[in-house]
Amino acid sequence: MSRDLKYLIWPLWIAVLVWPFTRLRGALIVLVAAAACSALLFAFKLWKPKIALSAMPRLAGFSGRTKTGLLIALVLFSLALPFALNKYFLDVVVTAGIYVVLALGLNLIVGLAGLLVLGYIAFYAVGAYSYAILSTHFHLNFFWALPVGAALALLAGLLLGLPTLRLRGDYLAIVTLGFGEITRIVLNNWDGLTGGPNGIMHVGRPALGGLNLGTPAHLYYLVLAVITLAAWFTSRLNRSRLGRALVAMREDETAARACGIDTTRLKILAFCLSAAIAGMMGVVFAAKMTFVSPESFTFWESVMVLCMVVLGGMASVPGVILGALALIVLPEAFRGLQHYRMLVFGTAMIAMMIFRPQGLWPSKRRKMEMDEAGASL
Repeated sequence: MSRDLKYLIWPLWIAVLVWPFTRLRGALIVLVAAAACSALLFAFKLWKPKIALSAMPRLAGFSGRTKTGLLIALVLFSLALPFALNKYFLDVVVTAGIYVVLALGLNLIVGLAGLLVLGYIAFYAVGAYSYAILSTHFHLNFFWALPVGAALALLAGLLLGLPTLRLRGDYLAIVTLGFGEITRIVLNNWDGLTGGPNGIMHVGRPALGGLNLGTPAHLYYLVLAVITLAAWFTSRLNRSRLGRALVAMREDETAARACGIDTTRLKILAFCLSAAIAGMMGVVFAAKMTFVSPESFTFWESVMVLCMVVLGGMASVPGVILGALALIVLPEAFRGLQHYRMLVFGTAMIAMMIFRPQGLWPSKRRKMEMDEAGASL
């Protein structure tokens, strides 16, 4: 019973913390939101055994045809979604899709390799500015710029990975944070190449032959194709021998090295693959916005992508996708409560870390590890 008191205590604690900043009204709104989250989590805790027991035979009996049918339904829903949304919500979905791929890329470093990176958005900026410069100065086509942006970001990941091979934990996080800030400051001060704080305007839209692919619907299908490719790649990597080596390095680098795993090569590979994915999405972002500036690549963006990975479930591809969609789509849905939505967002994040630290859709392997750790305590 004493363990259940936390469901009552933490909403009151959150309300007391925000009281000095929001006065009574804001504190009451946060208290109600936190209490609702707490009640849902407590109800889920009470009903979870019954749900699990009743659903176990049904889930175990899923056939290959059922899984194929669910996959076909998901594909049809994704293809038909642009016809059901207006331009504004479709633009929000496209933005969410870009962050989905960014989160999948960061998941390679944080979820699989276990390396805490706080400057991930720097690789995103490299890809965006590379396409902006190549498009405005050399009129390079978008589809040719995709591999160029990925290659330049991969080179940046290699340059960052080589001198940080001996670092782990907080030290690595601080170094990558510094790299991200250095990148933003360089972009902000190199007026001759990047346009400085004014950025670069009139970036070219995607085009294939004589067809302009700059409409929200075209960008949606383009991002959907990239999401499919990134999800397939990360899923295959997770199940491969290389993925198991990354997980072994994440759990105990010394033991992994003793087993013959080349952790140096794995770190460089994780940095390079993740950076290439971020650079590719930077090209997509620049083409979508037709404008880039240093304000789009702040430290807060790195934190947001990291929150998507942690909230959805580290090393879980569907969890990372769910976390990215939740952190981009839900704030837009509650834009009417703009004065309090970030308080509610912070409260929900705290609730997740307290009651479900493994994430919304945790990886089976990662969930088992965390459950065993909790049982040992």
